[in-house]
Amino acid sequence: MAVLFHITSRVQWDRARFAGAYRTESLDIEGFIHCSTRAQVLGVANARFKEHADLVLLCIDSSRVQAPIQFDAVETGERFPHIYGPLNTDAVIRSVPFAPDASGAFALPDLPDDGAPAAR
Repeated sequence: MAVLFHITSRVQWDRARFAGAYRTESLDIEGFIHCSTRAQVLGVANARFKEHADLVLLCIDSSRVQAPIQFDAVETGERFPHIYGPLNTDAVIRSVPFAPDASGAFALPDLPDDGAPAAR
């Protein structure tokens, strides 16, 4: 199982769980939902979400995603996973509160190898 990560607001995730599918503005505009690998997620969080509060980190089991997943190269040449359709919420194996520290920087929560947060 490959785990992908997606950062969203608690409100958007709560709405998606009620609806059974998660959609983003990028899906409507660009045709896909932006995701990251474990190695990429902190760079994305620190570059794009420093000013945001009440975020959650979605841990997505890629084998459960019903829409196509493709790794696309971005301007830097790095390849990011994109989900080309709505994300079925049953593919999300965990949602973890994800907030920056006092300096505005993010740190990954304790995640075992499968990407799911360690039991607490």
